[in-house]
Amino acid sequence: QVQLVESGGGLMQAGGSLRLSCSASGRTLSRHAMGWFRQAPGKERELLAAISWSGGRSYYAESAKGRLTISTDNAKKTVYLQMNSLKTDDTAVYYCGATPDLLRFQLQRGYQYWGQGTQVTVSP
Repeated sequence: QVQLVESGGGLMQAGGSLRLSCSASGRTLSRHAMGWFRQAPGKERELLAAISWSGGRSYYAESAKGRLTISTDNAKKTVYLQMNSLKTDDTAVYYCGATPDLLRFQLQRGYQYWGQGTQVTVSP
């Protein structure tokens, strides 16, 4: 079992920066890779970035490359998503997820655990 709690969302202005946090816990946490997703109104949930706890491997969706950075703090068991140059299209609920598939954590279907989500709203 893995428990995930996201934080850091809010109302932002376009062009600004934001860092989301995902606090993770659970006995099997080390056997999971972590990902950040978002779901905009009327759209499906999409995987933005994923990372192993060692930080040695990461994945970015094309839409995330260049503006988003995923990172981990193993001591705090926390995964971060740094978002720069925010756009109004970034408005969505952002979710943290965990997958036991350590080799193919870029595959969305492998994610089994989810946080409750944090709302990010970007105004013009």
